Amino acid sequence: MFEYKLIAKENMQSIIPLLQVLNDKIERKILEERLAEMLQRGYECLGVYDGEKLIGICGIWILVKYYAGRHIEPDNVMILPEYRNRGIGEEMMQWIYAYGRSKGCVSSELNCYTTNSGGQKFWANEGYKILGFHYQKNL
Repeated sequence: MFEYKLIAKENMQSIIPLLQVLNDKIERKILEERLAEMLQRGYECLGVYDGEKLIGICGIWILVKYYAGRHIEPDNVMILPEYRNRGIGEEMMQWIYAYGRSKGCVSSELNCYTTNSGGQKFWANEGYKILGFHYQKNL
């Protein structure tokens, strides 16, 4: 049985090793600096635990946009490879949807890399629809 719970701010550094798996081209120090700033801007993170071991994470943003209203955005969703295909992702998302509803969210939206075919399949199975393109420009 896995435990799903918000990670306390004072324990948030525990997500860095999982973030490094997802973001292997970003130095640990940069991930730590960005996490510190994100925490100041309302970032939260759901942790999935197998006993004391952190096996999955899902960043959480509660945002308001003109076209979507108040919504929850799962961010940097990651489950350790040896725990995948056990239904943990689906359970994680049920937790996220319930949390979003408790915060007054009317929908959920997210970003998924075009190269992440497994993620695209997962999100489609969760009922997400592709609405457009996500663009980025370095300044």
